[in-house]
Amino acid sequence: MRDYPETRGRLTPDRPLSDLTWLRVGGPADALFQPADVDDLAAFLKALDPAVAVFPMGVGSNLIVRDGGIRAVVIRMGRGFNGIAVEGTRVRAGVAALDAHVARRAAEAGIDLTFLRTIPGAIGGAVRMNAGCYGSYVADHFVAATAVTRAGEVVTLTAQDLNFRYRQSDLPEGWVLVEAVFEGERGDPEALAARMEEQLRKRDETQPTKDRTAGSTFRNPAGFSSTGRADDTHELKAWKVIDEAGMRGATIGGAQMSEMHSNFLVNTGTATARDLEALGEDVRKKVFQHSGIQLHWEIMRVGEFLPGETVAGGLD
Repeated sequence: MRDYPETRGRLTPDRPLSDLTWLRVGGPADALFQPADVDDLAAFLKALDPAVAVFPMGVGSNLIVRDGGIRAVVIRMGRGFNGIAVEGTRVRAGVAALDAHVARRAAEAGIDLTFLRTIPGAIGGAVRMNAGCYGSYVADHFVAATAVTRAGEVVTLTAQDLNFRYRQSDLPEGWVLVEAVFEGERGDPEALAARMEEQLRKRDETQPTKDRTAGSTFRNPAGFSSTGRADDTHELKAWKVIDEAGMRGATIGGAQMSEMHSNFLVNTGTATARDLEALGEDVRKKVFQHSGIQLHWEIMRVGEFLPGETVAGGLD
C-alpha cells in the first residue's frame, strides 16, 4: 500500500465511493482524504508525491464514478468547509456549503442569490461548472475564489482566471477550491423567500426530485439554461431533442431516462455505473442520428471501467 503524508484530517485507503454519490454507483478510490481545514489540505498536497493524481469531490450530485473506481486520492471537503458569512451585499461560502443553504442564508439577509436555490450540490461544484438556472449563472455573481494548488499553495482566483463559460470553467488540474465569494442585489427577504418557494414548486412539478438522479444529464444544445420565463424557447433544449429521438423512458439495465423529464438519468435501484453511462451514450447516438445534434455530457464521468468493460461512445 502507498505511503501517504501525515494529516490531521481523515485518510481512508481503498475507500468505496458509491455511497458518496447521488446516483449510488462506482468503485473505490485509491484513498479518500477529508481535510480538517485549509492548512491541513495545503500541507497534504505539498507533501504528496507529485505523480499521485488528486480528484476534488463535492457531494457527488453531478458525478458518475465508474465501476472500476478512481486511481487517485479523492479529496472531499466536509464540515470545515461549509461556512456561510454575509458581508454587506457579498456572501462568502465554503465549497462544501450546499447551494440551497447559501441561497436561503443570502435571502434572509436581503441578498438575491435565489438562482442557487434549486441547483443540486454544493458551492465548489457550482463554481467549477458555472452552474445556473432562470437566466442567472455563478459567473454573474462571482467575485473571487480561494483554491489550493497541487503544489500546496493557497491562491486567489478571479473570474478571468476561471474563464467561465456555459457549464464550464478553467480550474487547473489538481487544484482544489476551498471558498468562493458572491455578490447579489438587495431585495426584500420575504419576496426573495416567496420567489424561491415558487422555484421549488415548479421544479418539483417538472423534475424527478424523488428519484436517484444527478441533475441534468446533458447540456442544452442552445448553450444556455432555462430562463423560467413564459417566453422561454425549447427548440434546442436537451429534453426536447431527446424526446424527438424517442428516448424518453429508455432503459439499459437499471438505468432509465426519466419519464417525467427526459434529460434526467435515473438509477431505478439496480443500475451500475456502466448501465448509466451506456444509456447516456445511447441517447447521444440516437439524438445525433435523428437530428444531427451532438449532445454533450453535463454529468462528469470519472474513473476506470472494470476489466473487459467498455461503453460505446465516439461522438466527442
